[in-house]
Amino acid sequence: MSTYMAKAGQVERKWYVIDAAGKPLGRVAAQAAVLLRGKHKPTFTPHVDCGDHVVIINCANAILTGNKAEKKFYYRHTGYIGHMKAVRYDTLMRTNPEKAMELAVFGMIPSNTIGRAAQNRLRVYAGSEHKHEAQKPEVWEF
Repeated sequence: MSTYMAKAGQVERKWYVIDAAGKPLGRVAAQAAVLLRGKHKPTFTPHVDCGDHVVIINCANAILTGNKAEKKFYYRHTGYIGHMKAVRYDTLMRTNPEKAMELAVFGMIPSNTIGRAAQNRLRVYAGSEHKHEAQKPEVWEF
């Protein structure tokens, strides 16, 4: 018996909704990365994009455990000398919770063409409303 290898045209993509309310940011991001990559499927093939579409709602209500809200920073560099920008995570969660969730998920998927395709299938919303009801997404519980 040979090992099953999926082909790009044979992949069936489903839609999932993850509710982040009251759940740790990292746990939600890890589950979203698994779904985006397709690792939850028995037909997972490492060199083929097998992932599904993921909608994360209630990102503003996700929590950070311990002292991470005060001690964890998000850094970015403008490209100019001495222009390193730092934002604390409690500020980032208050001003732009979608960005905090996207950064957490993007750090958990590979930095190649399959990972970039997975990034395009992620939709993140701060509230409980989203505009993807027509796709009939399933609720993902973990």
